[in-house]
Amino acid sequence: MSRNPIAQALTQTDTLILDGALATELEARGCNLADALWSAKVLMENPELIYQVHHDYFAAGAHVAITASYQATPQGFAARGLDEAQALALITQSVQLAQRARDDYRASSASTAPLLVAGSVGPYGAFLANGAEYRGDYALPEEEMKAFHRPRVKALLEAGVDLLACETLPSFAEAQALVSLLAEFPASSAWFSFTLRDAEHISDGTPLSKVAELVHAAPQVVAMGINCVALESVTPALRSLQALCDKPLLVYPNSGEQYDASSKTWHSAPSGCTLYDKFAEWQQAGARLIGGCCRTTPQDIAAIAACCQLQ
Repeated sequence: MSRNPIAQALTQTDTLILDGALATELEARGCNLADALWSAKVLMENPELIYQVHHDYFAAGAHVAITASYQATPQGFAARGLDEAQALALITQSVQLAQRARDDYRASSASTAPLLVAGSVGPYGAFLANGAEYRGDYALPEEEMKAFHRPRVKALLEAGVDLLACETLPSFAEAQALVSLLAEFPASSAWFSFTLRDAEHISDGTPLSKVAELVHAAPQVVAMGINCVALESVTPALRSLQALCDKPLLVYPNSGEQYDASSKTWHSAPSGCTLYDKFAEWQQAGARLIGGCCRTTPQDIAAIAACCQLQ
């Protein structure tokens, strides 16, 4: 029987605040992430910076830290000459850094809020490092997809994450493979978070209704939602999901800027909209877990955490 840390945490607070971007903060602190390993590169080079970013998000009011393992896979690290044992040690370290930040924050603040560590499981498309996590235009046989994800999932769970964050998923077949893989770890639970083509479809074109059906039937998936999407896509997609899914909904979109996957650069958005501006609207549309993805900061998370305290 899997445990459900999300349901438990939501008995203590109406909205769970997730953290914001990790890579954005690492870049702001001097890291060059123009690299196929992205933020996972910093696990090799300067892990204390990752600890600091996690700590800053907890201090800003986040209830959940997402580990620096999005791009951390044995296959990705192998290209750097690391063997599987070394790769799995770095994935384990990604969990320990988040746990230490949580424990240090809790000790210094005497916080009684629920504080969780979610182990990031990025999609196969992230390993390809060509923007495929926004298209889902790749296919692997289910057993190969499970073999790709299994070592990282196992390492994250053995390191003691509270749950898995299967995130930025663009592909229905990949979500099916992950549901099947979770069954190999019956005590585990996960949230599933997807990228979108539009308010009714995930990136590979699968209708949200079909995705919600899969998630609804998967007892180990304890929350469902969207991440790494444009701010303006969020509310219509949440309303679609609200009608389809009775599990807690989550959303952690980008800051409002637009990403160019070919040049790996961001361009400012005309809307000037922020997480704070949309927070109440997303709550009304059913979101119970809210945070930020690319280009969001501890300041963004502090602003929405303050909203919660006022409610």
